[in-house]
Amino acid sequence: MKILIKILNHKYWWAGIIVLFAIILFASSLLHTRFDLTKEKRYSLSQSTKKLLGKLNEDVEIDVYLTGNLSSGFRKLKIATDELLENYRDYSNGNLHYKFIKPDAGLDDSAKALLYDSLVRIGIKPFNNKEYTNDEKSERWIFPSALVKYKDKMLAVDLMSGKSGMDEESTLNYSEALLEFKFDDAINKLTKTEFPVVAYAAGNGEPAIDFANRKLDPKVLDLMNLMRKNYRFGVIDLKDGILNADTIKALMIVKPSSTFTDQEKIKIDQYIMQGGNVIWFIDKLYAEFDSLLRAKSDFVAFDKNLNLDDQLFKYGVRINSDLLQDINSAKQPLVVGNAGGKPQIERLPFPYYPLLSSPSNHPISKNLDNVISIFPSSIDTVKAPGITKTILLASDTNSRIISTPAIVSLQSVKSEDDIKTFTKGNIPVAVLLEGKFSSLYANRFSKQMQDSVQQLTGVPFLPTAIKSSKQIVASDADLVTNVVTQTQGPLPMGTQEFENYQFANREFLLNCMDYLVGDAGILETRDKDFTLRLLDKNKIAENKTLWQLINIILPILLVLITGGIIQWRRKKKYAI
Repeated sequence: MKILIKILNHKYWWAGIIVLFAIILFASSLLHTRFDLTKEKRYSLSQSTKKLLGKLNEDVEIDVYLTGNLSSGFRKLKIATDELLENYRDYSNGNLHYKFIKPDAGLDDSAKALLYDSLVRIGIKPFNNKEYTNDEKSERWIFPSALVKYKDKMLAVDLMSGKSGMDEESTLNYSEALLEFKFDDAINKLTKTEFPVVAYAAGNGEPAIDFANRKLDPKVLDLMNLMRKNYRFGVIDLKDGILNADTIKALMIVKPSSTFTDQEKIKIDQYIMQGGNVIWFIDKLYAEFDSLLRAKSDFVAFDKNLNLDDQLFKYGVRINSDLLQDINSAKQPLVVGNAGGKPQIERLPFPYYPLLSSPSNHPISKNLDNVISIFPSSIDTVKAPGITKTILLASDTNSRIISTPAIVSLQSVKSEDDIKTFTKGNIPVAVLLEGKFSSLYANRFSKQMQDSVQQLTGVPFLPTAIKSSKQIVASDADLVTNVVTQTQGPLPMGTQEFENYQFANREFLLNCMDYLVGDAGILETRDKDFTLRLLDKNKIAENKTLWQLINIILPILLVLITGGIIQWRRKKKYAI
């Protein structure tokens, strides 16, 4: 402190200040430190991100296309992306490089059209950025995306996230919160060298591959492509195959339609006891929209008799024999009347297609858009010692349950009185189970039977699990199938015919699989929450001139006052 006073009292004090400032600048260029004082740690990287970046041993190139003439909201997203990637670069040992580029700069309209088509094919979608200022509207095409490149591989990253019905400010804030997860996920998928083995169960009527005719069931085209791209993926027939948890890291059971035998159930049970992970997408009742259209009238949804109730109950859940309806649902083209002998068709909310969301903060489903379901049933959790249960997806706040025999009707909601029956809410449809499970067959088998099980599974019979594992049970198989149309063929997962919107079914499936067999640390970066602190737009408009004057005049006044004080001190000190 004394040294600072001496410097300020010296004749050439200003030169000392300049030298001191130069030393501070030089030191700051050598030592990079960031202090994050925000409550939600907005500017801090997670430990899993730092670990991922620290393991990079070759260059990762990132081209960010979010640039050019942007609205204020997208400028904020661009700045957040720039700050995040700058932070990434600091932790990457010089192996991560990024730049902002405008892909269509200097191109004529025909060249732009070709470029847009090529970008869409690799997953980079243009966005019509609309801006309203002083009652004037402007529109421009922008690309809120990035392309991550590593060696000869590349992966598109969509910087936009959000839920249907959100306003632009909330959507962009939501997008900012997920930036770290999206870039982590892309870098991890491009750089990882080991891919877990995921098996898809067949033999019980699941939509799969017809080996005889070498044809893939179009209902699971998207699912198969996703799994092959991200995992070592294959189909296993439970009748003949052996499930070994040391080799197969996760088993998928999707939309079975025929009864499981005890032999098949024992194989699944003992796989879980070995520490294997299972994801179940089960339709307990037979209820399909195609059947409703073919019947042209009501029909009764009936039980498929899969013989899985006791097994799932033992693990901690029960899929009920009912159908779930919700007011918040996807739309379907329905006949609403006749005019001139022709049916009048209108797209109306179809309560059998409820839109699901997460009632919990689990990273699988947190910050996720709505997931569309098709004729789901409800799920109850039941007591299972040592098992942790987490609801991943549930209905909205205006739901009801139709118990069996469940009558399916195109006009299930006909009046205001029908709407008043939607009195339930947050009914579970997907549940995560974690812990050491107990076998369904514990204390049931004699020594001879246990020896037979060992011959069947290849390992000694286990009454309880030797290590913890995870299961995800969903009471709607169509969460992960895709609609097949006569004109367009298979649609992307989470997309409905005549609805120009893709729900988050694909993201939900990938998050589930990442949690079961992937890097859980990266998935936890989805857990970020950025608080949206909005300004009052009416007050801004009313006090616009005042704040402009404060921002322009106040700094000038401070400079003049400071200069005046310095001059006064000098005159006082050196006055004769």
